[in-house]
Amino acid sequence: MNFLAHFHLAWPDEGLIAGGLEGDYYKGVLRGQLPPHVERGVKLHRAIDAYTDGHPLILQLRRELPPGLRRYAGILIDLCFDHYLSLHWTRFSSVSLPDFSRAVYRILDAQESALSDGARRMTARLVEYDVLNLYQEWGTVTATAARIGERFRRDNPFLDLERVLSPSKDTLERTFLDFYPQLEAFCRKTLVQLR
Repeated sequence: MNFLAHFHLAWPDEGLIAGGLEGDYYKGVLRGQLPPHVERGVKLHRAIDAYTDGHPLILQLRRELPPGLRRYAGILIDLCFDHYLSLHWTRFSSVSLPDFSRAVYRILDAQESALSDGARRMTARLVEYDVLNLYQEWGTVTATAARIGERFRRDNPFLDLERVLSPSKDTLERTFLDFYPQLEAFCRKTLVQLR
């Protein structure tokens, strides 16, 4: 899952939302180094990622992606699922996406002192470009992937992503719609255990 999904699954708890972002930056064992409310959010973030990576629907989706992209399936599925979450937002949230995004940005700003430097920099980018609202456009998926691909040591595998991935859009969307309610149910159970 990418930013939008992690924030949605953490909503409306401020610590879970901050931890949902910090989960991309904090590495290693959690031993109380973070504020407790943020550490709880990092634990949720990690549980979401582990559940997603091992889920049969996601494993099948990885096999169905074009062969040249399977190595990067985790990145692509995360980006695509934020796209489909934003397209089907009203199915999963009673708060409008623009209102939700503004609230998340306010929460991250209020939690700034509890975040690492990397998470603070990402917060600034999320706000500056209003990233959470951009994923309604498919072009955001391909453009973001191309930027990520620039960080790879070898050639950027995402330069021709539009042509290569577009035939898989229906499969990606169907899998998202089948999977996401299961992920929501998993998060509800996990949060009970994290209290």
